[in-house]
Amino acid sequence: MREGGMEAPTRHPLDWKNDEFWDENALNAELERVFDLCHGCRRCVSLCQSFPTLFDLVDNNPSMEVEGVDKADYAKVVEQCYLCDLCYQTKCPYIPPHPWNIDFPHLMLRAKAVHFRKQGAPLSARVLSNTRTVGKLASIPVVVEAVNWGNRNPAIRGLIEKTMDVHKDARVPEYHAQTARKRLKHLPTDGTPVAAGPTTGKVALFITCYGDYNHPKMVEDLAAVLRHNGVQVKLLRRESCCGMPKLELGDLHSVEKYKNENLPLLIEAVDDGWDLIAPIPSCVLMFKQELPLLFPDDVAVQRVKRAFFDPFEYLMHRHAAGLFKTEFKTELGKVAWQVACHQRVQNIGPKTRDVLNLVPNTEVITIERCSGHDGTNGVKRETCEFARKIAKPVETRVKQAEPSHFTSDCVMAGAHIAHGLNDGTEAEHPISLIRKAYGI
Repeated sequence: MREGGMEAPTRHPLDWKNDEFWDENALNAELERVFDLCHGCRRCVSLCQSFPTLFDLVDNNPSMEVEGVDKADYAKVVEQCYLCDLCYQTKCPYIPPHPWNIDFPHLMLRAKAVHFRKQGAPLSARVLSNTRTVGKLASIPVVVEAVNWGNRNPAIRGLIEKTMDVHKDARVPEYHAQTARKRLKHLPTDGTPVAAGPTTGKVALFITCYGDYNHPKMVEDLAAVLRHNGVQVKLLRRESCCGMPKLELGDLHSVEKYKNENLPLLIEAVDDGWDLIAPIPSCVLMFKQELPLLFPDDVAVQRVKRAFFDPFEYLMHRHAAGLFKTEFKTELGKVAWQVACHQRVQNIGPKTRDVLNLVPNTEVITIERCSGHDGTNGVKRETCEFARKIAKPVETRVKQAEPSHFTSDCVMAGAHIAHGLNDGTEAEHPISLIRKAYGI
């Protein structure tokens, strides 16, 4: 067994159907083993708040060893992990096949799952993780105006902080009555698809909860760019949440429920020759990695994995075949691009940067640092301060770049960083920048 190497790390299935997975004593023994190794290494201290929390627990007990840490305090480490996978993918030298066999994200997920099965989750966490239900209610005409007004009102935000654990100063997304599904209801599916590499030239969009209710323009822009490049585009007949918010809670049975709701619709599209794309990196990752690792023997899950693409990964496949149009009407100038963690860990390379660089007189400043947002981490009262701290280096890089545009494939991360900049800068999705460059 060797340490290090240039190959992309391999993630291994999570054996959550095994009774030992749910054994609390076995879990604590594994947490102690891994925490002891992490304490001796400390290479991941800059990634998220889990590691500083762990090292403070060790350093502040009399023995200054993991064995002196109260096992009840292990939960403090676990709750700071938002499953970005960067420790496994970019930092840890002891991942499999190393004999120490450390998979920190999967261990944290196991601990979250055991905790959720035993104690459930607070009402606020359950509500925030029901993104599609919240979106449906909040986007009802008239209701949407009240919701958006309340989210901008300091007094209402103070009440929301007390009742729903959403930090009063955190930026929360706006809701739209004209959802993406309504806007693209009559999306044309004309044209003759041309296959290129692994792509068929036909795309069924999994528009995501956030894309549907909070950022429908992003979905419109994605459809417009794909159609401009001769790709047939349609929406899935319907969809449920991808399950990522429930995964982060450790609610694996809800993840399975959403998987069972989505799979027939996704397989229906794949059987008809459609590729699959989602505009949010977390949702793409869910279908390309998390579900295949949770359900490694599910043939349908594996088929969906092979058919799912990141938008810019897809466009670069088309470009390699000479099918991506590079006649742009508008240059973009200097673009500061924050690389979303859930895109980095897909191991597809900087495809967003590569596409943006095809626009004449465009310079892309790449910022490979976490935004600290991760869905709810950037808005929850107990983690918002840490999320702002993690975002600070990204905000500094953006300010130093003095860009014409600031962008991130994760619209939540982009909004979180723009909020921290507090200078009038607004994040733009990179697919929106491409549409702007095309002038369509």
